[in-house]
Parts: sequence; structure tokens; C-alpha cells
Amino acid sequence: QVQLEESGGGLVQAGDSLRLSCAASGRTFSTYAMGWFRQAPGKEREFVAGISLSSTTGYAESVKGRFTISRDNAKNTLYLQMTSLKPDDTAVYFCAAARPRGRLYYYSRDTEYESWGQGTQVTVSS
Repeated sequence: QVQLEESGGGLVQAGDSLRLSCAASGRTFSTYAMGWFRQAPGKEREFVAGISLSSTTGYAESVKGRFTISRDNAKNTLYLQMTSLKPDDTAVYFCAAARPRGRLYYYSRDTEYESWGQGTQVTVSS
């Protein structure tokens, strides 16, 4: 399994931008489909964005047009660029890795993912 570590969270104001990073250990990062999830207090973990081996991407409706997921296989790093942040975006953000069934596949169900980071807190004040 790949080891994952998120960074880049913090306290920002509504309307601000933030970029999260997820550093992966090992040399197999490029063979994993990757995803970002988040969990707000008292709520279930939810899908935010996913990216396939070929960098096909998908987003939750709540973040579409505001968030961008990307990957740099040379740096073994996954990113989540977040813009126009809202208080509802406040949550712990997790990155996750999945063994894909093909180069175009990414997944929105957390049960598809086999490795998870510890999470990074994002707090958006109004």
C-alpha cells in the first residue's frame, strides 16, 4: 500500500483560496487512482474530487467550478486547489488511493479506496 500525508490546511475567510497537497510514499503513486474526501463535524465523510491514471477528473456538485484536483506523478503528489471557499467547506480533508480497473477510472465511493491519509483541517470563517 502507498502511504499518504496531507498538508496545506488552515483557517481562511470566505472567498479565499487554499491549496491542499497529498504526498505519497513509494514509487507506485502513478499506478493509483486518487481522490479527495472531506468530513465535517457530525456529518459523514463525503466525496470531493477524484482523478484517474490518465488525469480524468470528477467532482462533487457542491465543489464543481470552485475546486480543481490534479496530480504530479514525478513528485508523487496529489493536489486540491480550492477557490471561492465557503463556510460549508469547513471539514477535515483526506486524500485516498485506489487500485483502478483502468486508466480512465476514478471513484466517488470511499469503499473503493485502500489507503488513506490522516487528514488536514480546513476552516472557512464567514
